[in-house]
Amino acid sequence: MKNTLVTISLFAGILLLINILSNRFFVRLDLTQDQQYTLSDATKDILRKLDNPVTITAYFSDNLPPDIANTRRDFQEMLVEYANISKGKVKFEFVNPQDETQKQEAAGAGIQPVTINVREKDQVKQQQAFLGALVRMGDRQEPIPVIQPGMAMEYSLSTSIKKMAVVDKPTIGFTQGHSEAAINDIAQAAQALQILYNLQNVAIATDSALNQYRAIAVVAPRDSFAPAELAKLDAYLAQGGKMVLALNAVDGNLQSGQGTALTTGLESWLAAKGLLIQPQFVIDAQCGSVTVQQQQGFFVMNTPVQFPFLPIISNFADHPITKGLEQVMMTFASPLQFTGKNSTFYSIAASSSRSGIVPAPVTFNIQQQWTQTDFPMGALSVAGILEGKAENPFKMVIIGDGDFAVNSQGRAQADNVSLLVNSIDWLSDDTGLIELRTKGVSSRPIDAAYLGDESRSTRNLLKALNVGLPILLALLYAVFRAQRQRNIRRKRMEEA
Repeated sequence: MKNTLVTISLFAGILLLINILSNRFFVRLDLTQDQQYTLSDATKDILRKLDNPVTITAYFSDNLPPDIANTRRDFQEMLVEYANISKGKVKFEFVNPQDETQKQEAAGAGIQPVTINVREKDQVKQQQAFLGALVRMGDRQEPIPVIQPGMAMEYSLSTSIKKMAVVDKPTIGFTQGHSEAAINDIAQAAQALQILYNLQNVAIATDSALNQYRAIAVVAPRDSFAPAELAKLDAYLAQGGKMVLALNAVDGNLQSGQGTALTTGLESWLAAKGLLIQPQFVIDAQCGSVTVQQQQGFFVMNTPVQFPFLPIISNFADHPITKGLEQVMMTFASPLQFTGKNSTFYSIAASSSRSGIVPAPVTFNIQQQWTQTDFPMGALSVAGILEGKAENPFKMVIIGDGDFAVNSQGRAQADNVSLLVNSIDWLSDDTGLIELRTKGVSSRPIDAAYLGDESRSTRNLLKALNVGLPILLALLYAVFRAQRQRNIRRKRMEEA
């Protein structure tokens, strides 16, 4: 009896010690591809430099479905790490809003209930649940309205803290006066940028202090830049300014079915710096679709048809701007060609291995039957970084499509927005938060190398392994366990 009590006491003491140590030293093994469960150096730097305490109130309902419950657990574990790294400056609590007072408190903080599907007794029903958090620092607060599976939780949390801690935000200028996309036209990108920057419209012709802007963005201009404006941009770059240029060298109109060249004067300005943007359309076998109405009997059916003039870009360089991006759909993009001697160019995004070029003007044929011979080229650069050498220093990010992040056709894809925001961040921000924006899986498309007829045997092998390998492992374990039990019984019989 005495030995039993001693054993129980030792076991309880060991558990208590492990619990104390786990609170002080939080460690876990992260085997994910993009290290989703490992805090970045940028986050650690923000937490270690906190001057004021931060309080995080997480509003989560109980009895959540397994995938959302896992997200709640991941968020809680992340908060534990935030608290440890900040040496107690970050404090948190979890609240389950049940009564009306708690629900009104959550709603007042910007956390509204969302509808989720819950399976009960072989039935799926919908219920309201709270899945958000409120971050407070002094009299300032930032809500995270929804924390859902797959989102970049670290980015949302760290940027909320950074947004409250920053005092003087640098200013990013967006040029106007040449029919560019306004700040409201890139609402999703603007929302992400406003965390760390002030955004302001720039009239190059009349603004005499361009050096006040940390970076200048030119997004989808349609009218010409005057020589005097281009000279002012040159002077801005010579003083250490940085630019993002998202340009349309071609214009496609699906209503009229015509594709034409578009000239703004920036093409010749860039050509003098060693980069050509030709009035050509990039076509790609890996592409988006357009909806075509087809008559079938008495009915009109809307049918999606692949349209190679909408290339889906998934070929990215290993660079902070494109790290974590999976696919960006461009609309009527043009290729970038480097010819410079006094500058350098680094491509960060390119078309697939099955792509080609169609010069403008062109008449679009939605019903065209495309073949392999239509895509004789590969890896055509559609975005890159142009830098001047020591005698003429400048730094620009050039993208051969101006409309990829514009919200005119509804919400832009997440990676489209990230490409623009990351470009500005890379030029302007020194916090390192750029790498967190895409730290979450949005899609995992099948590699194009496995889609062709020549890869059919590989696909069939992978399918067979996917189905058969788990079964084979289970059978091997069953044989091993049966043999082990047989040996144990034989040994006992010999001893008897």
